[in-house]
Order: sequence, then structure tokens, then C-alpha cells
Amino acid sequence: MRNKVESSLVAEVREKQYNNPVLVQLKEGIHKHKTTAFSPGMEHNTLRYQRRLCVPNVDGLQERIMVEAHTSRYSMHPGSTKMYHYVKEIYWWNDMKRGVADFVAKCSNCQQVKAEHQRPGGLAQSIEIPMWK
Repeated sequence: MRNKVESSLVAEVREKQYNNPVLVQLKEGIHKHKTTAFSPGMEHNTLRYQRRLCVPNVDGLQERIMVEAHTSRYSMHPGSTKMYHYVKEIYWWNDMKRGVADFVAKCSNCQQVKAEHQRPGGLAQSIEIPMWK
């Protein structure tokens, strides 16, 4: 069973698409057959990229999606790769992979756990290699 990031944020993304000039222009391009990568969604005339909901970068919407995906009780602070795969099942925005990686890198909780699991640093010690006769 796969964990999905679905919430009331989906409805907010749909609403914000109507207020974003870039996404409105892409929607018009679809209707004029000028773009093929994007498509209109079946419901609410939402803009989709490869069946994923396009998220405008307004009102911290992308950040809120990442917060929800990263801190939900079902995912419990996944690493950047796993979180990216969760989020990309539903959402799309420009440079999403880098945004997710940066978000996880800034998570203080994840950094503390990571530090606990890393080996302590120290000086390298040379190991004597036996000679065969």
C-alpha cells in the first residue's frame, strides 16, 4: 500500500490556479493546442502536468504541501527521495525535486536523527597488512 499526500490542499491548489497568470496562460495554450505536456483535468478544469496537479508558487502553497508530506503521522519525516516520490504522485511544480531536497535538509528534526546515526569522526588509523611468504 502506498502512502499518498491528499488533503484539503488539493482544493486550494485548484482555486489558486485561477489566480496564477502563468498557469492561466498554460490553460489557454491547451485550448489553442499550443502545448501538449499539460492537460486539463477532468474535474474543475484544473491544469495538470502528466496527470499531476500543477501547484502555483503563491501563498506558501508548495511549502505547506511539503510540510504536510514530511510531518504527517503516516510518513514520519521521510528522506528527500522518498518524500519526492510521495509528493510527485499528486503534485507538480517547477524544480520540485530540488525544493523537496532543500526542505528536508532544513528539517531540524531530521538533522538530529541523522547525526545520531552517523559514525563519530576521528583520525584515520593505518592498518598493517601482513606479508605472505
